[in-house]
Amino acid sequence: MDIHTALQKRRTVRVFQQEPVPDHDLADLLDAARMASCGGNKQRLRYQVIRDRGLAERVFAQTAWAALVQPRRNPQWGSTAPLNYIAVLAPVNGGTLCHADAGAAIQSMQLLAFAKGLGCCWLGAIQRDRLQEILEVPAEMQVLYLLAVGYPAEAPAAEDVPADAPLAYYLDEQGRLHVPKIRRDDLAIWK
Repeated sequence: MDIHTALQKRRTVRVFQQEPVPDHDLADLLDAARMASCGGNKQRLRYQVIRDRGLAERVFAQTAWAALVQPRRNPQWGSTAPLNYIAVLAPVNGGTLCHADAGAAIQSMQLLAFAKGLGCCWLGAIQRDRLQEILEVPAEMQVLYLLAVGYPAEAPAAEDVPADAPLAYYLDEQGRLHVPKIRRDDLAIWK
């Protein structure tokens, strides 16, 4: 799969098959993260890979999903929730650049996951204090984000819209998630 196709076709997945991701695929995602751009090449991010089912259930309980299509699109533990997560950690005193580093790392992981037939959801609506405890994160580090990883059980569709169109994602009558994306020509000023 070429990078252009991956960029155009990859969408956030919120409904997953109940099959764990093999360790070698999770390791490949970590390689994608570590090779991503980062400010000053400081490489401050660290990761925790959640594979244990009991731990994944505890992590899942600290997440919020798809606010615009609740409750119809909330994953349910044991039937549609992801079984694997990658927690993205940064130093407590790492500054705002860590969020940019995390964005580059997470996007790299998402693109590689898509190329491998996996789906991901980048989660920022999480209970960080509880996750800090559950994951036993050292005091000098903090949980920035979670990346849910698994085999997709849905195929969201992107659709081009003008800049003044509603941008809220929605479910159609068949339950397919549609994600409006502002058209390129409405998004940029060329000089």
